[in-house]
Amino acid sequence: MKYDLYVITGDTLSGGISPEIVAERAIAGGADIIQLRNKNGDCRDLIRMGRLIREITRRTGTALIVNDRLDAAIACGADGVHLGQTDMRVDVARQIAPRPFVIGVSVGTVEEAVSAQEDGADYIALSPTFSTRSKDDAGPGHGLERLLEIRRRVSIPLIAIGGIDRDNAVEVIRAGADGIAVISAVGESPDITAAARELKALVIGSRKVVRLRTGK
Repeated sequence: MKYDLYVITGDTLSGGISPEIVAERAIAGGADIIQLRNKNGDCRDLIRMGRLIREITRRTGTALIVNDRLDAAIACGADGVHLGQTDMRVDVARQIAPRPFVIGVSVGTVEEAVSAQEDGADYIALSPTFSTRSKDDAGPGHGLERLLEIRRRVSIPLIAIGGIDRDNAVEVIRAGADGIAVISAVGESPDITAAARELKALVIGSRKVVRLRTGK
């Protein structure tokens, strides 16, 4: 599974454009993963939107992840679920979920990152990496030093989320992130496809520089 560009949609941040249209346009720009996040709707709304987006991602070969709700993720046929620190434990979710099924976890500390890996998470996301207005409950950004610390301690894919845009995408990849997760940097852009394409190119280009520098 590729983690270069992980686009989050579902909340009211896209100028009235429906989540499925945001997803479709982001995928056209190179998004590898679409996460459906809907903090304000009920489970039925989440499943309905998930099924619409699942049709698009199935057609394009893009991964679909549902935020928080394992039941909704299973109901809409998603590829996985993304869990927060107060959501269901990874090992419990693994017992319930079908196989194969991707489970990601938001982390804020090295200890949480190590624990998520030990519990069987497929990937982790440092949230928020920088301060962001897109996630009101996220708190202050943890910064690149925390990203570096986590990278040294875990081997599973590490995503940077929170305040990521064209101005800092390169530095988070150089600090050890395997990919970037974005909300407003794509969803609020006047040209969603172009914004996704630019961010994807920045990630790929930055990774090439890292490989040349490290030989990995």
